[in-house]
Amino acid sequence: MVLAATCLGPKTRNVVLDFVKTLTQSQKNAIIIGIDSVLIVVSLVLAMGTQFGFVEGWVYAKGYLVVLPYLLVIAAGLSIWLGICSIQLNAYDTGSIVITAVFATLLGFSSVVLSTTANMQFPVAANMTFALFLFVFCVLSRAILLQIVLAIYRRSDAHLRVLIYGAGSTGTQLVSALRNHKQIEAVAFVDDNTALHGLTLSSLPILTPVRIKEISAEKKIDRVLLAMPSLSQPKQAQIAHRLQKMGLEVQAVPSFSQLIGEDALVDKLTPIEPSLFLNRDEVSETFDETRDSYAGRNILISGGGGSIGSELCRQILKAQPTKLVIFELSELALFNIDMEMRQQAEHSNIEIIPVLGSITDAKHVSKLLQDHDIHVVLHAAAYKHVPLVESNALAGLSNNVLGTQVLAQESAKAQIERFVLISSDKAVRPANVMGASKRLAEQVVQDLASRVPAGQGPIFSMVRFGNVLGSSGSVVPLFQDQLRRGGPLTVTHSDMARYFMTVQEAVTLVLRAGAMASGGEVYVLDMGKPVSIEKIARQVVENDGYSVKEKSNPEGDIEIVFSGLRPGEKMIEELTLTGNLEGTVHKKIFFSDEARLSEIEVAAATRALREALRKRDDVGACDVARRWVEGYASVPDQPAPTQSTTADT
Repeated sequence: MVLAATCLGPKTRNVVLDFVKTLTQSQKNAIIIGIDSVLIVVSLVLAMGTQFGFVEGWVYAKGYLVVLPYLLVIAAGLSIWLGICSIQLNAYDTGSIVITAVFATLLGFSSVVLSTTANMQFPVAANMTFALFLFVFCVLSRAILLQIVLAIYRRSDAHLRVLIYGAGSTGTQLVSALRNHKQIEAVAFVDDNTALHGLTLSSLPILTPVRIKEISAEKKIDRVLLAMPSLSQPKQAQIAHRLQKMGLEVQAVPSFSQLIGEDALVDKLTPIEPSLFLNRDEVSETFDETRDSYAGRNILISGGGGSIGSELCRQILKAQPTKLVIFELSELALFNIDMEMRQQAEHSNIEIIPVLGSITDAKHVSKLLQDHDIHVVLHAAAYKHVPLVESNALAGLSNNVLGTQVLAQESAKAQIERFVLISSDKAVRPANVMGASKRLAEQVVQDLASRVPAGQGPIFSMVRFGNVLGSSGSVVPLFQDQLRRGGPLTVTHSDMARYFMTVQEAVTLVLRAGAMASGGEVYVLDMGKPVSIEKIARQVVENDGYSVKEKSNPEGDIEIVFSGLRPGEKMIEELTLTGNLEGTVHKKIFFSDEARLSEIEVAAATRALREALRKRDDVGACDVARRWVEGYASVPDQPAPTQSTTADT
């Protein structure tokens, strides 16, 4: 019967499945009672044949027809009363077998009573034999029916064949649970323990994961279930990532403690504060002393949806400006920061104005500054990811240099009060296009500052600092993402180091520097000592409760690999061209007195850059940067960015 069920065609199997699914519980009960009625007749015939021989037994069987209808009615009543007919096939367990034994025994006694009442010469022993046959047939019928139904389900269109990765206790329990599942079939185990290979567990072979691709093809595997909850999450992620590359769907089976909520998973999900990776005390700075420079004014923040721009919005909002104009190229970033600012300004009179657009659009910028009577511009808009700008040099130079020029020139025409350019330590003797573009942007702003008479135009200033922990593209979120995927964590070089600040302390000092500027200054923030990127990678791993896999700890969870310096990367960044920093009234803010380009030189540089942009000439644009940026000696043609990680912002 099972073989016949498996030989059914796909359409026939689907028809049978659809029929089974449409049956009500009452109809299913009636079918089981009908099957049991047939088994009662067969058991009676066999019992009489066993007791009297088949010839004489057949005579007794015909005589028994008088009481048979009564016995079948009693059987139906007992089946409903005991609940035998309503027991699901996949729930037919030891308890159900005991109930079946009670059912058969009661029918045996009922047969004795009925045969005695009808004055039939039917020995008690024959009735007990009947009860025994009935018990065996009922149990076997349930087992056979279950296998038939499972066989049909397993070969239906919705059938799922799974491979169990892990032949431990969890894997064994999983197979047992799947035995009774109608649409999922466990096919085999794979396990990393070589001692288990070739053995059989729960009637399934244990195979080597080395051949998992071949096994999946041979056995038509649809999904792999990772039954290794004791294995660390990164190692599970590593296995899952490897299997997904083979085109397999992978799911992990949680441990029992996770299912009932005993594991302290919440601790793993709690975000780690970026200040933990500074390896120094975070700058504790209040905004009160610079509040007057921004309070009651109309403030425009370019790039307001980015990591630094959004924090500028948050801190400026605390200064109670009259109007906050958020200028952003990315629709999604603008939407997010606009929603956040509106919630924070809900009970204030601050006007929040989101503006979608590019800083390279001079007419748009001019109208924006005039329409909203802007007093202060905080310019954070820039393409800042080193590998992306390196492979898109023309776009990076155009946005960062020409965009800054447009915004600064239009700000001067609009007679705003202050203009603050957010710069980068990568602008100092840059080894990449992004750094060169930021240095040219500084030169553009310095040139404008030198041509604005004191008290007759904007106070231009620039603030230069290093990497911001937690910003998009910086090392911590990239490392955390690699950790979630099971590693490895990629670091370009073991000696790679960068200056770091949290976004909160960087923005606070930027606003303080912008408020103290008198015109044309390049401010440099004190960021402490450079921090080893490898050390940060180790901290990310260890702060998530895992260990680093290395020679001294081969059983560790996450490996750190060194991929080599990428084009445009320096081992350690610098903060100033001259190495000389002059102090200011603030201990964390310094002034760098550096050579600047003349008005004619800036005009020549920007004119050549616009010509390269007109011709879509990346090489020509890089040549402009090499000519006018001190210390820049980048190669124009660079490969596409990779996932190797250092600080890129």
